[in-house]
Amino acid sequence: MIKNGYKKILFTCLLAANISFAFSQNSNENISNYQQVNTYANPVLPGDHPDPTMLKVGDDYYHCGSSFHFTPYLPIYHSKDMVHWKIISRVVPPTVAKVTDRPSAGIWQGAITYFYGSFWIYYSVNSQQYFSKATTPYGPWSEPVPVKGNPVTGPLGYDNAIFVDDDGKPYMVIKNGQKTNRLQALGKDGQLADTVINLDWVNAKLQYSWAEGPVICKRNGYYYYFPAGDVSGGQYVLRGKKLTSDSTYWERLGEFFKPITDSKVGFRRPNHISAPIQLADGTWWTIGQSYEKYDGDDWSGKGRQTSLYPVIWEGDRPWGLAPTTLPITKPNLPQSGILWRSVGSDDFDSETLNLQWHFLTKKAAASYSLSARKGWVRLTPDTNRTHLVQKETDHFYIAITKVDIDATDAVAKAGIYLTNGNQQVVATLYSGYDNGKKIVFKLGNDVRSIDNNVGNIVWLKVERNEHNLMAWYSADGNNWISLGNAISAISMDKVQPNYNSWVGTSVGLFAEGKPADFDFFTCKDGFSPMVAGGYSNYYGVKKTKVGNDVFVSNTSNYGGWFMISGVELSKKSPSAIEITAAATAAGKLEIWLDDLKEGKLIATVSIDKTGDNNWKAFSKAVKNMTGRHDVFVKYPANSEGKITIKSIRFVK
Repeated sequence: MIKNGYKKILFTCLLAANISFAFSQNSNENISNYQQVNTYANPVLPGDHPDPTMLKVGDDYYHCGSSFHFTPYLPIYHSKDMVHWKIISRVVPPTVAKVTDRPSAGIWQGAITYFYGSFWIYYSVNSQQYFSKATTPYGPWSEPVPVKGNPVTGPLGYDNAIFVDDDGKPYMVIKNGQKTNRLQALGKDGQLADTVINLDWVNAKLQYSWAEGPVICKRNGYYYYFPAGDVSGGQYVLRGKKLTSDSTYWERLGEFFKPITDSKVGFRRPNHISAPIQLADGTWWTIGQSYEKYDGDDWSGKGRQTSLYPVIWEGDRPWGLAPTTLPITKPNLPQSGILWRSVGSDDFDSETLNLQWHFLTKKAAASYSLSARKGWVRLTPDTNRTHLVQKETDHFYIAITKVDIDATDAVAKAGIYLTNGNQQVVATLYSGYDNGKKIVFKLGNDVRSIDNNVGNIVWLKVERNEHNLMAWYSADGNNWISLGNAISAISMDKVQPNYNSWVGTSVGLFAEGKPADFDFFTCKDGFSPMVAGGYSNYYGVKKTKVGNDVFVSNTSNYGGWFMISGVELSKKSPSAIEITAAATAAGKLEIWLDDLKEGKLIATVSIDKTGDNNWKAFSKAVKNMTGRHDVFVKYPANSEGKITIKSIRFVK
């Protein structure tokens, strides 16, 4: 059995609302944290979500940020609790001619705001500011409208934000280059108005490197100006008595985030925060981006992931909570049924493409059809490869598709596709041709090939186990044939030039040479063994890694739980759930769907004593389950370190 050497930490910050944020398994903390979901673990928007902005309107929260060359551009996310997010619209269609496909280009910024009775998004294309407008964040959004600059304002740049003062007057927070930081009011037509408030002194001596992504909030009569450092990190704050060019009214407060005091960091030097938001209970919150790196393991390939941070006020001085991967007490808000953000599955039964998908080129955005073959998506390439992809969100998943392609030459191929930010590192599992029909698995110079004895219609499966990728194919989706040893994806996952072209890895489908049809795409397949250590949220448990295996055990006799997000069961109701575990004492594990309080208890699995490292599968019948769910596993009381879980799967 893996022994409990988990370091127990307690970090408590008292807020204006007298709420504490506890990160440990400590006898003085809230025992209900072990029994229900009172906490969250960052990132709340895993995968590539750079330059985040967050807007509160009534009881709803909206997020947007830079979309770069991924099209349709500027996805809008909605949340009720700032932890669970869902895409509800995309602002700019791929038909807009001025936006380029080149990696690192496209659309930057994506500042979502609300003023004068409308929703607005301001964004930059080649350092030219535009806005789109809508009566609801669900759209439709107006065509892009250029923001008119003038010689006094100077270049409008990029990474700008919008601040709305207490009187309802909106301002554009302008950043261009390293030394231009300015404010200017906006009129009811969305265009610049009034005079320029010149803040170029903020970074005149490059105090903050680039002084990027500046945002403003207001509290107790003070204005707070938050510039970021640069892509490598750093977030700073200044405080002013009024919006003025006169630097004597402003005070530099220094770093925004609290110093790191524990080893469970994971996300280095967060920055590009959204303007902090106050809730009804008096607490303040912000979201910010960061690259992932811990224990020497680099996950820059995930892009700039977005985390949720409490803002702590010491008098009139704000502090962002130091980055951590430990549990944080969540905002006092309802969840409202939105699942944890993860790669989505699709049966392609709809007349329109689900919003989680994007394309890497405008041509690809015009090369698919949902009507050519009902219940399938058809990808029709020209002379190049065409794609249909999403932002990768997890270190562990099982992606499956069913593809139909008649490959009769080496050019024709179709299957599962992963690509890094600049699209130079690519992993593919495809049905193709090489002196006969083949199934090929390839990343760089690593190639696995096997004869295709199935025919034109085949099932393909890629399993990611952290940096290792493995592949299979099947004739029926039940009996799988392996393509051999794993291929390492470290070249895709590690930091690359220009920080992976400022965006993260995409995963999905591709076709080359000739049209191909796909019946479905599944990620986080619930009928394959899911690594327990691939959880997205947790409390009272720890991971232990032995070789390439990651195991989970609990760290308190109060219980504990973990959650695997976005588990896909599609339309196939399972007959049982199976847990592979080792135990030094018997106990019962509860399996819940979607939440530990508002969700559904679907099974209580009895675990027998097996002895140290003696793995055994334990199962329990389930019924009437379909669709996509967050799956929770809850440990019993009085079981600290006694049950270690290796994997979970549903049985057909």
